[in-house]
Amino acid sequence: MANRFPIILHNRLPILAGVHINASVSSFSIDSCAQFSRTLKRSNKNLSSYRVPRRLVFGIGVSFLGQFMSMAGNSGTNSIIASARTKGAVEQILENVEWPEQFPFKEEDFQRFDESSDLIFYEAPRFVTHIDDPAIAALTKYYKEAFPPSNTPGVALLDMCSSWVSHYPAGYKQERIAGMGLNEEELKANKVLTEYVVQDLNTNPKLPFEDNSFDVITNVVSVDYLNKPIEVFKEMHRVLKPGGKAIMSFSNRCFWTKAISIWTSTGDADHVMIVGAYFHYAGGFEPPQAVDISPNPGRSDPMYIVHSKKLATA
Repeated sequence: MANRFPIILHNRLPILAGVHINASVSSFSIDSCAQFSRTLKRSNKNLSSYRVPRRLVFGIGVSFLGQFMSMAGNSGTNSIIASARTKGAVEQILENVEWPEQFPFKEEDFQRFDESSDLIFYEAPRFVTHIDDPAIAALTKYYKEAFPPSNTPGVALLDMCSSWVSHYPAGYKQERIAGMGLNEEELKANKVLTEYVVQDLNTNPKLPFEDNSFDVITNVVSVDYLNKPIEVFKEMHRVLKPGGKAIMSFSNRCFWTKAISIWTSTGDADHVMIVGAYFHYAGGFEPPQAVDISPNPGRSDPMYIVHSKKLATA
């Protein structure tokens, strides 16, 4: 039975790892949207110059919801929504999706609370991990099963939105493992990388690599920050070798002010559909698939994978 896009979208705000308010407002870290709201009230005198986008306060935009609720009617949808946080249910979300003919998102869906330069936001290195240890272990285990064997001649990987650690299996090596990120100090410290590029994909989504260069592209807990996702995914398609695989992993944690509006307005199951849509509308990919690799549901950070391969004939 087909899933109609995006009737699984439900207005549930995710848990956040932290929020950074820039400019005249001091930095602070929070654990939930409710706490963020309370902090905003307490800091009201410092935030008088900020106008919070309406959709970031009240959840998913009326224009988005209104456009697609009329597409409902699949009797299996409610069961998907109800079981979205159940281990194994995530895999169903991208099965036989009936995608709208046109890209379904609006420009406002990719707005962010903080539209200042990402290079400035990430100017100071953060030698921390953004998901907990069990989630990291689950991702590394997935990579061990999904990656080509270490030291395979001719194999090349690209870690997009990289930092000081890529969470690749211990000792994993290839002749070429390129990294792209926003902080040079972090990239220099990443021992798995053989080369790196400092680039803000939100201002320049063009990847500085030749066509058909990579066998695997990874992106760890950063797809939610892309404000030009289709351009980036088209570039991913261009630089992947035919049959090459792109692996997008994400949790429910983020820098809230830097994540795009449609992400902060929706929940985990919705995020799976959103990333699947990026693959679909970029074109040239196999139907995307979802995997729930959350190690301890309810007790540690959730962890989800949406992946796809470049069509061999593309």
